[in-house]
Amino acid sequence: MAVALSVNLNKIALLRNSREGNYPDPVEFGKICLANGADGLTVHPRPDQRHIRPDDVKRLGELVRDIDDIEFNIEGNPFAEDLGDYPGFISLVEQQQPDQCTLVPDSNDQLTSDHGFDLRQSGDKLAPIIAKLKSSGIRVSLFMDPDIEQIKLAKQVGADRIELYTGPYAWAFKEQSDELEDIFQAHCQAAITAQEVGLGINAGHDLNLQNLAKYCTVPGLQEVSIGHGLTVESLTMGMSHVVSRYRDICQGES
Repeated sequence: MAVALSVNLNKIALLRNSREGNYPDPVEFGKICLANGADGLTVHPRPDQRHIRPDDVKRLGELVRDIDDIEFNIEGNPFAEDLGDYPGFISLVEQQQPDQCTLVPDSNDQLTSDHGFDLRQSGDKLAPIIAKLKSSGIRVSLFMDPDIEQIKLAKQVGADRIELYTGPYAWAFKEQSDELEDIFQAHCQAAITAQEVGLGINAGHDLNLQNLAKYCTVPGLQEVSIGHGLTVESLTMGMSHVVSRYRDICQGES
């Protein structure tokens, strides 16, 4: 079964935010991704608006709303409250009605998502949030480590899917660590458990062109969300062409 690719546009917005204006525009890059075969778009709006802003979420939602078989995934901390013109994460999700909402346990000052939920601690608080989102027709996924007992709890609190946190796998792959196969097998077993209890399976974090093929063999994997690696590789693979074009213009050869 093919694995769906959802492209995370946060890093495009981060680059945009380093200057005034809206260049590069995440929506225009979303169009490029969709035109080249992406199955969906992902955003992770944080209260400090360091990258994706509420208006980006709105415009990207409008972009994909009327396109068949394209999904919009909004991910973030379900407990993030309103701050300035950030309306709070759940309010933003309810306003935009994405196909999927991925709940992630990251604090406001966290550089990036780096662990899954401990549902023994947060399950009771998450359950009514999950139920509320699902009542609006939004599929709910929980960002999880490959922990068998935690994955069983994800089903109990009402999640539709899990998103397996692949950071340690990506690190082990890059370093060719002796731990790689053990980590990979832990993800496989987590995926098998998820299927057994009736959960769908997504994955994401630091996946790239080098480590993705192996990871796509995880049993039952339905979707990967990729942003940072994809953006860096786009710069690497496209820069030689662009530099050559600039050089041509400077030499009067345009």
